Amino acid sequence: MPRLTRLFLLAAGASLALAAPAAAQSGAPGTAPSAKVLYEQGPSGRFLLDGTWLRRLDPSDTGLQSGWATSTDTADWTKVTVPNAWNVDDESMASYLGGVGWYRRDFRLPAGAAASAAWIVRFESVNYAATVWLNGRRLATHKGAFEPFEVALPASAVKRGELNRLVVRIDTRRTESDLPPAITDARGRPRGGWWNYGGILREVYLREVRDIDLEQVNVIPELPCARCAATVRWSVTARNYSSRPKAVDIAGRFGPRSVRVGSARIAPGQARTFTTSLKVPGPRLWSPSRPYLYNGDVSVSSGGTRLQTVSRRLGVRSLVVDAGGRLTLNGRRVNIRGVGMHEDSRDRGFAVDNAYRQKQLAMVRELGAGLVRAHYPLHPNSLEWADRNGLLVWSEVPVFQVSGAELRKDEVRRRAVAAFSGMVQRLNGHPAIAVWSVGNELSARVSSGQEAYIDEAVAAGRAIDRTRPIGIAMAPVPNVDCQQGYSALDLIGANVYYGWYIGSDGNTADRELLSGDLDRLRACYPKKAIAITEFGFEANRNGPAEERGTFEFQREAMDYDLKVFASKPWLSGQFYWALQSFRVRPNWEGGNPFPQSPIHEKGVLDFDGNKRPNFDFLRDRFRAVRQF
Repeated sequence: MPRLTRLFLLAAGASLALAAPAAAQSGAPGTAPSAKVLYEQGPSGRFLLDGTWLRRLDPSDTGLQSGWATSTDTADWTKVTVPNAWNVDDESMASYLGGVGWYRRDFRLPAGAAASAAWIVRFESVNYAATVWLNGRRLATHKGAFEPFEVALPASAVKRGELNRLVVRIDTRRTESDLPPAITDARGRPRGGWWNYGGILREVYLREVRDIDLEQVNVIPELPCARCAATVRWSVTARNYSSRPKAVDIAGRFGPRSVRVGSARIAPGQARTFTTSLKVPGPRLWSPSRPYLYNGDVSVSSGGTRLQTVSRRLGVRSLVVDAGGRLTLNGRRVNIRGVGMHEDSRDRGFAVDNAYRQKQLAMVRELGAGLVRAHYPLHPNSLEWADRNGLLVWSEVPVFQVSGAELRKDEVRRRAVAAFSGMVQRLNGHPAIAVWSVGNELSARVSSGQEAYIDEAVAAGRAIDRTRPIGIAMAPVPNVDCQQGYSALDLIGANVYYGWYIGSDGNTADRELLSGDLDRLRACYPKKAIAITEFGFEANRNGPAEERGTFEFQREAMDYDLKVFASKPWLSGQFYWALQSFRVRPNWEGGNPFPQSPIHEKGVLDFDGNKRPNFDFLRDRFRAVRQF
């Protein structure tokens, strides 16, 4: 499977005493995991650990000292459905700044599991710092939301034929060194781009490993030109979880063709990487109008027995910045209309289900947008939907407004690079992803720390995948000269709020500066693709077009910006922020004289997904343009 953060047993000194779950205990869910999965492109042997868990909030952070990790008591624990955000009903500053919560679930191993199987627990997203116990034994810690991590369960900790208790402690209190960071404005007030929801925000899986795990699977089609033969490259890493050496055979598919990836004998506990390639003359291309997908499954066998299959659906297409600084898809220049969004809902926060995700993406298409962007990687189900439906994705890591001073710190930069390379490693099989983004709204004046991060992230990303451009979403302001620190990037995204916000480096509220500043941006980076990654205006009431915060002001301002963008034929795209209203922070003003804190109201849908007055206006403008 794609590389991700995989955590093994902590040092023996960190483990705690075992405590067996009480099988008959009231309120302690103990069902077997479900074989259902919420996205298809992953390894066989996954079992869903969603559903009913117990949750207990820990506002005074005394749970560790009180032994909650090993306790069998269910008093003060509440039944909840995972995925779960514990503070979705609390819009206070204390809720936003973060706290501690605990989750636990009792489960039995699935019926029919191999006696020799190894077991791994996979968390798709936990915000923010997680500590994991199994049967009272502390196994691992992980920091970072919006990325999966896995915990290998030691055989000595797993109970076969009995209940197992999984416990997770989550701490959402962040610092300036976290991703995204806890930051403040010039008046010392908390800032941030979205609500700090605490909990297990995406699903949890129990994975059965029958001796061999395909822990990293990269299958990348390369297309040098629209009429060229494609080259498909495999890089597959297999790890032996058994106690004996295993002779393994790795096989792949590309459509109807079978491919022998490699064979070897792997020692216990060791991993081996296999590589091969295949020429594909005259491939069927993936495009937004014809999103053709090939079967790209990879499997591992030993002694003629198939042990694991990793499902893949692949698309062949080229995404290249041409010599004139324009993004091209399959050799044709694009003029994309897009929209940004958060996976946020009023009643579930970021703990949304697939039906909600697909409803959001359907509204992206109804808007006429050909691309969707978020400040973090979208859920795999959303990416699969985009692959099938020809919707491009700008995939970004939550390196959001991180200061240059923080990025000068080796550890912060290492974690940021790891987040970026991990995203590229996990998600490179999705043809819908058009751009890898290293972050959002880092300083417009590139510091040495930011430049080092960009250089290291780009190098790490290109070592995995050279088939997509790598970009950034930056916030241009007046009087900023050309930045050498962007030299490694292929694409510059500009977040432009001229006519709305007043920036610290210049009066960006003066929209008359927009056209000239875009021209200067182009003069700085004539060989790079440039897109408008954000523009937008808050609105929550009717009123005169001269009054900020009215729908009439929003519509007139949208129209002005779109006309300016239309005068720049070198732009590769323009993306409105945002599709839908969402929670941002308790002190949110958003440039609106009558804000409805904590709701961000630039969206053309309201927080409940209903169309607001300017949805149709923006849709008509987007649909009037040939994008591809």
